Amino acid sequence: MPQKKDPPLRSDARRNRERILDVALAELTRCADAPLSAIAKKAGVGQGTFYRNFPNREALVLEIYRHEMQQVADSAAQLLATRTPEQALRAWMDRLAEFAMTKAGLADAIRQATGAPGSPAKPANTPVTAAAELLLRANEEAGTIRPGITQDDFLLAIAGLWQLDPHDDWQPRATRLLDLVMDGLRTGASGR
Repeated sequence: MPQKKDPPLRSDARRNRERILDVALAELTRCADAPLSAIAKKAGVGQGTFYRNFPNREALVLEIYRHEMQQVADSAAQLLATRTPEQALRAWMDRLAEFAMTKAGLADAIRQATGAPGSPAKPANTPVTAAAELLLRANEEAGTIRPGITQDDFLLAIAGLWQLDPHDDWQPRATRLLDLVMDGLRTGASGR
């Protein structure tokens, strides 16, 4: 049975929803326990409007996560349009690292929202996985990385990003890690 699509939101309702998401992203990144009432107040919407859009904390947190992951994923195609495949892949890795480190509070909120029994599952990284695949295939075709690297291989190789402490000086460590991953991807490339 086909899934019924929600009707499009009115422009004012869409603006309210976007404002809630913007404020919630900032507040939950700063503090995973930010009260929903404070988020609604800072967004300039009433409790009814807030709960019509997001009936609970889990719905809000998962929508922010989905939106932010989509932004990171969408940047892959934008980078490929303006850079060589190799430069696009490396720049996208930096963007993913920045997301991982600057949204650490959001990660805590996601763990809280999905960690309790009966909670919704954390959404899959499908857009990010698809973006990684796009970048890997473009590099493979250009001969800048070894053939046969899967998005799973790649995501496992960069998983060390999530071990870095976002409160320390994470940028030099992330750069070293990602340079090491790029060196490994290049080894055995046909164009080298």
